[in-house]
Amino acid sequence: MSDDLAALTALRRFGLGPRRGDLARIRSDPRGALIEELAQPATARLEDTSLPGSQQALARNAAYQRAVTRARQQKAPVAEAARATSVALRAPAERAPGGSMEAASGGMATPPAGMATPPVGMAAPSMGGNGLGPSPDVPVYEQEVAARLIRLHDVPVGFTERLVLFWANHFAIALKDGTVRILAGAFEREAIRPHVLGRFADMLKAVEQHPAMLFYLDNNQSAGPASNVALKNRRGLNENLARETLELHTLGVAGGYSQADVTSLARILTGWTVASADEDAFNGGRFTFAPVRHEPGEQTLLGHVYPEGGVEQGEAALLALAAHPATARHIARKFAAHFVGDDPPPALVDRLAASFRTSGGDLKELARSLIESPQAWEAPADKLRSPQEFLFAAVRLTGKPDQVKMALGQLVAMGQPMWNPGSPKGFPDRSDEWLSPTGIKTRLDVADQIGRIAGAADPLELAEAAFGASVSQETLRAIRRAESRPQAVALLLMVPEFQRR
Repeated sequence: MSDDLAALTALRRFGLGPRRGDLARIRSDPRGALIEELAQPATARLEDTSLPGSQQALARNAAYQRAVTRARQQKAPVAEAARATSVALRAPAERAPGGSMEAASGGMATPPAGMATPPVGMAAPSMGGNGLGPSPDVPVYEQEVAARLIRLHDVPVGFTERLVLFWANHFAIALKDGTVRILAGAFEREAIRPHVLGRFADMLKAVEQHPAMLFYLDNNQSAGPASNVALKNRRGLNENLARETLELHTLGVAGGYSQADVTSLARILTGWTVASADEDAFNGGRFTFAPVRHEPGEQTLLGHVYPEGGVEQGEAALLALAAHPATARHIARKFAAHFVGDDPPPALVDRLAASFRTSGGDLKELARSLIESPQAWEAPADKLRSPQEFLFAAVRLTGKPDQVKMALGQLVAMGQPMWNPGSPKGFPDRSDEWLSPTGIKTRLDVADQIGRIAGAADPLELAEAAFGASVSQETLRAIRRAESRPQAVALLLMVPEFQRR
């Protein structure tokens, strides 16, 4: 493999795509550039004091909802106070002098004409019929996305950020309501990022105990059939979290579990809930264990008996699931398919599964095993970039990470809005799921919009940055024949070697 091709593979297959100068910077040691990122686990974290943690976000949302209730009860006289409550609870950057959300995130562009409507909850809730300003989940969601665009642009290669994207999609949540929407960014920052180069068992526990996942899969409403809450209030068992934990997060659909195991795990996880921000000013918004909701007695899961206990019963079950051989196989195949190809080499899957098992689920070792495998570098570049990967690569190449509102609209139009897949399965990860006439036409529209924004750039210089010496003559001819620089940039973003990795 030539130096340019190896550097391109490192940047496109494992990273987020090259910026100007990146090819030259890592050409001498592409693998070393990836390993260097793995050696800095702190870089996976996203520290930003303007972004609320999950506890702060839920407190903010609860305060707003109380204001809504008061406004509806007392009507007009309370509307201004409710609006003031909403403003006072926004993140510091949103309240900075002269600091609108646009100023805090670098200046957001208005979504271009013809783009799809915003994702669920992004449509302007403006006055909501009660005289209130927009609920706090909307600006927080936008601010979280703004922070990601800056991070995705600024990282040298982006291997760690690709790992974050992979694991956030593996443990997918969706914006089913304002509560989950206001927690989406915090969920990634608190449950995913600290563990992408750590242990899978730790990430699994952090995910299943995070308020965003508990709200999304309704475990906060689950009560064991023989629990005090169920006996008094006729509350029922909810199996959503248990089913997705087995089917998606650990063993996989072919992992050998039964419906009885789903029910058993659901009972084990009863009592895993979130402290109410209205009832507990100190712990409100945090994960908590509620004994009155927990199903008493021992439980049998996958043939193993878990003695009666509190939260430790569920934590022991998750620890066993993390170490199960079926989990290693499920994770290995999904990992290889994401980075290398829709139908990855069996030898690569075997290698990754062995790494996962022997390392005790060490995710840094899993990533290292991937980039040290010859099959991961030798596979042809026929994996179609997902819409998010395409947009992030275009942002890195053109240097325009500040068009947040436009990016939100573009991701919706292409079918992959941030943190909002259609189901707990997450966004699809096969090329044919994104390869449709409508999908390609929408990408062309997005490329055209990016071309107009970045039209001052020299398209031939961008081609050199994107492809180095491997740029095809066909691509160069298309760029030179373009009627304008914006059109040339759009064509560059649509050529096969940019669309695939």
